[in-house]
Amino acid sequence: MPKPSLVLGLAHEAYLPVTLDLTVPEVSKRLTAFGDMPPVFATAFLVASFEAACIECLRGHLEEGEHTVGTHVNVSHVAATPVGMRVRAKVELVGIERRKLYFPRQRGRRNGAHRRGHTPARGYQCRQLS
Repeated sequence: MPKPSLVLGLAHEAYLPVTLDLTVPEVSKRLTAFGDMPPVFATAFLVASFEAACIECLRGHLEEGEHTVGTHVNVSHVAATPVGMRVRAKVELVGIERRKLYFPRQRGRRNGAHRRGHTPARGYQCRQLS
C-alpha cells in the first residue's frame, strides 16, 4: 500500500540538457536503423525523461521496496531539439485508480500522457527466459 501522502496534485519538474548521448543515433547500437538519423533529442529519451520525472514525483510516497512501472505512454514529439538545448519534464499526479497512477503531459512541443502501475514490494518478479 502506498503511503497516505500519495495524493492528487503531487508534482515534479526536471530539466535535462540535451547532449550527444541523448540523440537519435545513440538510442541503441543494436537498432542500426537509427545510425544515420540526425543528432537531435530522441523520442525514446523523451519518454524516459517523462518516466524519470514521474518516478521522482512519487519518491517518498511509496513504502519501502514498492515501485511503479510504466504501463501506458502516449506522446507527441513534433519538433527537433538539438544538442545544447534543454528539455523540461513537468508532471502532476491527476488520477489514482487502485494501482493505476495518471500523469498528463502538455508542454509546448511535447504533449502526452503516462500511466504507471503501482507494484507492491513482493508483487514484482522478473521473468527469466529459458
